[in-house]
Amino acid sequence: MSRDLYVSSVVPIGALYSLSLWFSNSAYIYLSVSFIQMLKALIPVAVYAIGVGLKKEVFKSDVMANMITISVGVAIAAYGEVHFSVWGVFFQLSAVAFEATRRISLNPITSLYYVAPCCLAFLSIPWFYVEFPIVRETSSFHFNFPILSSNSLCAFGLNLAVFLLVGKTSALTMNVAGVVKDWLLIAFSWSFIRDTVTVVNLVGYGIAFLGVCYYNHSKYLALKSAEEKNSTQATNEEAVTRLKQTEIHAANKSKDGGQC
Repeated sequence: MSRDLYVSSVVPIGALYSLSLWFSNSAYIYLSVSFIQMLKALIPVAVYAIGVGLKKEVFKSDVMANMITISVGVAIAAYGEVHFSVWGVFFQLSAVAFEATRRISLNPITSLYYVAPCCLAFLSIPWFYVEFPIVRETSSFHFNFPILSSNSLCAFGLNLAVFLLVGKTSALTMNVAGVVKDWLLIAFSWSFIRDTVTVVNLVGYGIAFLGVCYYNHSKYLALKSAEEKNSTQATNEEAVTRLKQTEIHAANKSKDGGQC
C-alpha cells in the first residue's frame, strides 16, 4: 500500500477506531456491563443515520420507523437503569457513533494488519496525557503481563472467529450472533458480576431487541432479493449469449452451404 493511500484511507479509519475504543472502554468506568450492551443496540440506528447523512443509504420511512422503535426501547432501558451516569452514556454513545462511522468492507484480519499500528499511535496520545500521569503518581501500579497478554490473545481470537464466521456464512449471520451475544453478556453480568438489571431495563431492551431483529430480517430479505435478481439477470444474459451463438452458427452454416 502506497503512503498516499495509507494516509487517505487507513489513517482516518485508525483515528475513528481509536476514538471508539477509548470512549467505549471509558464507559465501563461509569456504567454496568449489562447497560452498555443495551446501549450498543443503537449501532444500527447510528449506521443508518450516518449513511443517510452521507448519502450512502436511501431514506425510507419504514426503516426510519424501525430506527425510532429501537431508540425508544433503548430510552426505556436507560430510564430503568439504577446506576445511570450521564458521562457514561455520553462516552458509550460517542463510541457507537465512531464505530458506525468507521465501518469498512475489509475483513477483520486485513483491518488489524493495516489499522492496528495507526490506532496504537492515536491511542498513545490520550494515554500519555490522561492516563500516564495517574500511573506515574500511583506507586502501587505494576504491569501484569499474564493478564494483559491473555486479554490480547482473547481479542485476537475474537477477530479470527469473526473472520471465519463471516467467511463461512455472511455478515448478517454475524449480526444475528451479536444479538445473541448481547443477551448472554447481560445474563452473565446479572448472574456473575451481580449487576442490577431491572424489569424496565429488560422491557426497554426487549423492544430494542425486536427492532434490531426486524432490521436484520429486512436486510436478509433485501440481500436475498438482490441475489435472486442477479441470478436471474445472469441466467438471462447466458440465454441471450447462447441464442446469439446459435444464430451465428446457423448463419455460418447457411453461408457455407451457399458457397457449396
